[in-house]
Amino acid sequence: MSLFPKRIAVAENEIEIKAIRAQGAGGQNVNKVSSAIHLRFSINNSSLLDVYKERLLGLEDQRITKDGVIIIKAQQYRSQEKNREEAIRRLYEIINAVTKSPKERRQTKPTHGSQQRRLDSKVQRGQVKVTRGKVID
Repeated sequence: MSLFPKRIAVAENEIEIKAIRAQGAGGQNVNKVSSAIHLRFSINNSSLLDVYKERLLGLEDQRITKDGVIIIKAQQYRSQEKNREEAIRRLYEIINAVTKSPKERRQTKPTHGSQQRRLDSKVQRGQVKVTRGKVID
């Protein structure tokens, strides 16, 4: 059994979802129907493990505010329900991305052949530059 589960569950009361009017073209309907979804999820106030909270807060993602709140706006679909599902899917996508433990880096050493090829190419490049000198008559 791995240390991190494949899928994380978030309680519904931790997600704040609000219907807003969508932007862009949509004809007469766009001004009277609130089909876009504005989702807010506070990382610090969530029931996630501290390891996941630290990783989420450490992400360089424009959807995460300085206060540790994930803000997602979904307005791709004309249906409010589909936009709600899309917003929740994106939230889980962000959370599940940090559940995978980062791969540990092992230092590697360049092979003798690759070092030799590098030095040979440097010598060859130097020879090309030497031939560019002034021509003496």
